[in-house]
This record gives sequence, C-alpha cells and structure tokens, in this order.
Amino acid sequence: MSADISMSSDEDTPLAPRPGPSKPNGHAAANGNGNGRVDSDSLMSDDDDLPLTTRTKSEPMTPEVRSRKRKQAPVYSSSSDDDTPLASTPLRATKAKSTAVRMPGAMKATTLPASAVNGNGRAKKAVKVEESDYEEDTPQPKKRPVKAQRPPPKKRVKKEESDVGSEDETPIVKKTAPKKRKAKQQEQEAKAESSGDEQPLKAKKAPAKRAKKEETNGVAPKSKKGKAKKEDSEEPAKKSKKKKEEEEEKEIFRWWENQDPNGDGSIKWNTLEHNGVYFPPPYEALPKNVRMKYNGKPIDLPPESEEVAGFYAALLETEHAQDKTFNSNFFKDFLEILKEHPPVDGMKIEEFAKCDFRPIFEYFEDEKAKKKALSAAEKKELKAAKDKLEAPYTHCVLDGRKEKVGNFRVEPPGLFRGRGDHPKKGALKLRVRPEDITINIGEGLPTPQPNVPGQWKKVIHDQTVTWLANWTENVNGNYKYVFLAAGSSIKGQSDMSKFEKARELKSYVDVIRKDYTADLKTKVMKDRQRATAMYFIDRLALRAGNEKGDDEADTVGCCSLRCEHVTLEPPNYLIFDFLGKDSIRYYNRVPVDEQVFKNIKLFKENKNDDDDLFDRVDTAPLNKHLASYMKGLTAKVFRTYNASITFQEQLDQGTPEKGTVQEKLNAYNHANRMVAILCNHQRAVPKTHEQSMGKMREKLRAFKYERMKLRHALFANDAKFKKNKKYSQDESDLDDDAIAEHEENHRAKEIEKAEKKFQKDNEKLAAEGKSPQPESVLKDKLKDIEAEFKKLKKERGTGKHELKRERATEKIEDAIDKLEEKIKTFKLQMEDREAGKEVALGTSKINYLDPRITAAWCKKHEVPIEKIFSKTLLAKFPWAMEVDDGWKF
Repeated sequence: MSADISMSSDEDTPLAPRPGPSKPNGHAAANGNGNGRVDSDSLMSDDDDLPLTTRTKSEPMTPEVRSRKRKQAPVYSSSSDDDTPLASTPLRATKAKSTAVRMPGAMKATTLPASAVNGNGRAKKAVKVEESDYEEDTPQPKKRPVKAQRPPPKKRVKKEESDVGSEDETPIVKKTAPKKRKAKQQEQEAKAESSGDEQPLKAKKAPAKRAKKEETNGVAPKSKKGKAKKEDSEEPAKKSKKKKEEEEEKEIFRWWENQDPNGDGSIKWNTLEHNGVYFPPPYEALPKNVRMKYNGKPIDLPPESEEVAGFYAALLETEHAQDKTFNSNFFKDFLEILKEHPPVDGMKIEEFAKCDFRPIFEYFEDEKAKKKALSAAEKKELKAAKDKLEAPYTHCVLDGRKEKVGNFRVEPPGLFRGRGDHPKKGALKLRVRPEDITINIGEGLPTPQPNVPGQWKKVIHDQTVTWLANWTENVNGNYKYVFLAAGSSIKGQSDMSKFEKARELKSYVDVIRKDYTADLKTKVMKDRQRATAMYFIDRLALRAGNEKGDDEADTVGCCSLRCEHVTLEPPNYLIFDFLGKDSIRYYNRVPVDEQVFKNIKLFKENKNDDDDLFDRVDTAPLNKHLASYMKGLTAKVFRTYNASITFQEQLDQGTPEKGTVQEKLNAYNHANRMVAILCNHQRAVPKTHEQSMGKMREKLRAFKYERMKLRHALFANDAKFKKNKKYSQDESDLDDDAIAEHEENHRAKEIEKAEKKFQKDNEKLAAEGKSPQPESVLKDKLKDIEAEFKKLKKERGTGKHELKRERATEKIEDAIDKLEEKIKTFKLQMEDREAGKEVALGTSKINYLDPRITAAWCKKHEVPIEKIFSKTLLAKFPWAMEVDDGWKF
C-alpha cells in the first residue's frame, strides 16, 4: 500500500483521530469526547500562582470572548425625509434562500476605544478562525464548468498550496552570539548589531565537540607540539565553515536594491529552466488478507477500487467520517469507481451502512506503528532515499540564478476535505497525470521528462507569468499552480509591492474617508450603499466578498451580505453574524455612526431575510471606484493597511521601554492578537491546549521545587537566612503531598532517561563494531538514582537540603535570584499561551503585517528577531531586514 494514500493539499489537513467503540461500518461511536481536562487552578500557589486573567503592564488584556444570545430585531418607524434616497435602479433578482443554519449562541465581541486601536474609530471584533491569504479577496466571476482547452489566466493568481508551513509560527532559537562586523561597518550598524537581527545563525562548533570527546576518553595533549597539531587540525574546519557562510551570503540575490522592478503584465524572467513536477508513487495493492467487508463478508476489490476504499479507511477515526455530507459524497464517487472497476468476486455494493472499512484502517495503523518503531538510522536512511528522488525538482534556474521551488509535488489522489461546511467535502480527488499538466519553461531549453509514464498536456514559454506548471483539479474545477518558494526573488517582489501599496494608502485614506462619510447621506441609493459598504470594509476590515455558485460553500463578504446577516440593536449597534472565508463564523456586535445605523435600517426595508443587503453594489464597481483615488487600490489593500497600521500603533503604545525581553514579546504578541481579531483570524481552542498548559504548570512547579531546595540549602549553611523575608516564605502550592508527587514523577523520568541513554549508547557502540556496555552499568546508574531520591524523601519536612556538591552562600543566593527571574519569565509565557488559545497569529504575521514593522521594532527594543520570525519567514522577508530602528509603517 502506498504511503501516500492519506496525503492531500494544504486545505485538506485531517483532524486528530479519536479512537472509540466500533459501529458496523467501522466508525467510532460518538459517545464521549475523551478529553481529560486539567484543573487550571491545581497545584498553583496563592502568591506565585499564575494570574492568567490578570493584565500586566507589558501587555494590555486581549478582548475576552463570551457567548451571547442574539436579540430579535425590533420594528422601526420609517426614516426621515432627508434619509430617503432618490429612485434608482430596481433590485437584483432575489437569490435562493440560504441553507446555512442559524447560530443562536454567539461570542460577545469586546469593542476597544478608538485611541487604543488606530485612531480612526474602528471597533475590533472577537470572532472565529484562521487561515487567510492576501490574494483571496480578488474579485472572481461566477465559476462555470471547466472546458478542456481553456488556457490558464495570465493575471496574478492565488497560490493553492502554500510553501510556508507550520514552521512559520515556530521561532528558531539562536544558539550563539552574533558575529562581529568589520570596524568600518560598526559605526553605521551599531544599533542593528545590538539586536543581532542581520546575523546568520551559527551551529555549535565542531572543534569543541572533538575536544570534549578527547577529554572524555582521557586523552590529553602531552606537549605544546601536540597542542599546536590539534590547533592545526581545527583550522580547516573553521575555514570551511567561514567559506560556507560566505557562499550562502553570495547566493542571496538582493533584488530589492534594483531600481526598476518588473510590473504586472511585463516580462517576469528571461530564462527559466526546471525539471517539472514530482508525481506521487503509484498505488501498491494491499496484502491478500486485508479486505474491506460488505454486510460482514470480505470483498475482493481490484486495485483501482481498493485505493479509493483506502482513502476513506485512513480517515475512519476522524470527524470527517462522522459527517453526513462527507460520507454521502464519498459513497457517490465510490459507486462510480465500482461501476468501472467492480469487485472481482461479483459482489454488489449498494448501501454505505453495510460497508466496513475497519480491516484496512487497522492495517494502516499497524504499518504506521512499524514505521514509528524504526530506529533513528533507518528513518534517516528512508528520508535520504526520499530526498534523493525529490532533489531534481526542489530548485530551478531563473535568469541564471538557482531559486528554490515551492510546492513542486503534485497532490496525490484522495478525498476532498475542504474547509468549513463545504458542500463537496468527501468527493474523490482523482490522480493527476502528465497529460493533465501544462509546463511553463524557457524557450529553446530541453523539456523535462515526467517521473511517471506519460507526456505533458502542453509546454509553453510565457515570460509574463511566474508559475512553472499548472493543472485543473476535478472537484471544484480550480487551477493548481507550482510557484517559486516564499523566499524567491519573484515572490519577494510581490510581497514588497503589496506592502508598499498598503503604505501608499496612508496618503489617500483621509480623503477617501471624507468622501464616503459625505456619501452616507446622498440621495442616490447606489452611492449611499457603496459608501456604507466602504465604511464596513475600512472600519471593520471586512473582505469585499463575491457571489457564490450553488455548488460552493455559502460564505459571504461585505458586498454579498444578506439582510439575515445584520441585525439592528438601538440606539446604534449592529450585530453581524455570517460565515466568512473558509466557512469561519464572523460574529461581531459593534457600535456604528448614527447615519450608518439609519442606512442599514433603510436598506432592509421591504426585503426578505435572504435578499441582498447591498443590492446595488458589486465588488468590481467598488474596486473601480477605489482605483479612481489611487492606482491599484482595491478593497483588499484596505485590509492590509488597517492590519499594519493597527499593529504599528499597538506596538508603539504597548511596548515597555525598560521591560524584559519576555515582557516585550508579550506586548508584541498582544499587538498581533489585536490584528488577528480585527481580521477574524480566530480559531477553535486546540485540542491539546489543556494538555500543553498542564505540562507548563508541571514545569512551573518544578522551578518552585528547585527554588525551595535552594532555600533549604541556604538555611543549612546559615540559619540566619530563615529570618530573611526574601527566603523565609514557603511555596504555598507545594505541600507534602505535592512534593511527594513531584519527586516520584521526577524519579520515574530519571529512570526512563537512564534506560534510554543506556540503550542508545549500546546501539551506537554496535554500529561502530564495539562491544556493548554490560547490564551492570545500567544497574549502577539506577542504584544511584534510587539512593538520591531516598535522601530527598528523608529531607521532607526538615527544612534542610544537602546539595550534591558544596556551594558558597553567595552562589546559592545568585542561583535563587536567577530562578526567580526564570519563574517570572515562564509565567509570562504561560499567560501569553493562554491569551492566544483562540487566536491564530500566523496568518496575519505572514500575509497582513508589513515585516519591516517587526524588523524595526526588534532593532529598537533589542529583541532577537529569531524569537518572532522562524527560519522560513526570515528567508521569505530578507528585504525587510534592511530597515533601521526608526522605520515606521
């Protein structure tokens, strides 16, 4: 069976499996959630307990999210004469009534003062989730069935598969101090150097490791001559490392220093050479003894049908397999496959309820366990073999430069999962073959050969587009593209242009706001509706929205809002409740200007709930109107502008000048959260959040236990410290039971650690052809651990502790002070983790926040940028690292 059966594109990320009792078709019975909740107040002290709901000076509190019942819309009298527009065009034809389910329970949105946001009076919103992309607000026409010969559009398109993975939200750890620059550069870059922003990360020195190894083997240099020889052997390693760093720096193409970047529709490249795309391996049939069952009997399926059954079996313990729409769409497509490739034994499959996919699921689980049990060397060998196969496709040559390709892998076949309540979830994604793919390559260059049998659909030489290959997926008829990686020069130019366009809006925004505010009272209904829509797009950062087809998810934006989505609440509140992009619910109760409130009341008159609220406004005319103010201005530019300007102002207001690095990071994350709430980048609380917080509470208790033992050691050295208020107070959340539990848990971990180390050392010795250590070595180590914890048990309640090695009183005091600082920092980290559990920070950080804001902030406040940007983001935004500490959006 191929390992790729459960792979899919980025939008199809599976949910975590939930094992449970089996139903007839192998589904887990939905009779519990299996979540063991950890009491957030357990084992925490009164004085040192982490106040997760308490605001610190370094971080204003993030708006709280609560459930709220929706009030019934009251009946109003007609508006005054001056609010009645002149006769205009008739209403658009009423659309079919939405099938979206009403949601009576909702989250209460907390509105911040205008001064706390960005100075334009916008109210923030507290809503749900995530995964947004700047490109997705581009107006799209209503989709039609895909024709076989339709050429791909040349305009800029949204990348269907992002090459920025989960690593983006995981900052890398800087291991060494920044490298010193030459004397000529020190004066100019002193401030930048202090934060280490522009320095390459360094690995641990190889010579140090070698020295350590020699020391442990008891081999010491006997003379100066020997020492000199050792230094000589280290010298090539140092030179090699330095040379490698210099070569890496030379490889970076500093495109942002060019004064004449290519614009839209112009030539994007002169030469482009690549090896095409990497196709997934062909399907491997299951063993003969692994068969799905129908009505309790095993079925002999041909490989084509068996592969599709395997797609569903792989998702058996996920929430997808409990979804009626998902199951219905899957079974419909499965029956179509069975018509072409019926069971070998002639059995007819007619009812989904009689299908049992669990035998295949259990086989997959066994294979997964076997793979997990492989040794590190075996896993490394498999990865090396995989990397070798993919190596030719990871890079291309663009204008003579080697550039990294982003999503070079063709999506394997599988089941479409979509996002939110997509009507086509569960549909079968067919295997993509070379005959489906168009290749874009430089003219006169050799055409790449596919790594599977077949010929390309078409080979073109279009220098006005930046994609390397494309094809049309069968479920939604959307184009899929292969682009260069996020850190490529072409993508970097696009990113920089996007943020510069948003920054340019600063010069026009006051005039635009003045004009649409005046148009809120115009007698022309079309202009009044457009002005009201612009108010929402600007103040609430709503997406523009486009009309959807009947076979698409019922998601809306500003221009496609229906009357049912907006409720009036006197005197001046509007309640928004609709499904936004990716079927993520947007709920916001927000105060608006009095005239806006009157307009919405007027727009809703004599309309049904499923009628358009803005029946005379479309995205395309709205963007055309905005472009009359500034070239290239669209509704989505407002979203980027408001996100970045809000972020800049939140950082300026909330960053403590003399705070610790962690306090400054908390202020940064708070500003990021405010933007995420503004842009509706919220998420459901991660399933592992409570478990993660529980581990953090355990770690905090370990810090406090260590502090307690250091205090007791101090008392054993000098009893006078018992009267010192700084050391006299006990840890209130560490009673005798808590101490005993902690010591027992720590003992178990130490034993497990010793056993793993013993096993790993023996594996290493065996690989080197040496004899393994005898069991007595492990027994001696375990004996030492038991003796240590017996000593700790005797010390309970005595108020004294004997350290493993003697330390001076001053050293113990210093250790306690360092531990105090560590506990304070860790509490801030816990507070930050709890505050961000319902907010997705990565989407706004990648797509909506100008990275130059972060780079300048890090330099100004001496915060290592590696604590905020991952290695992937640093590679994506090299142009942003050039700014000085005084740069402002």
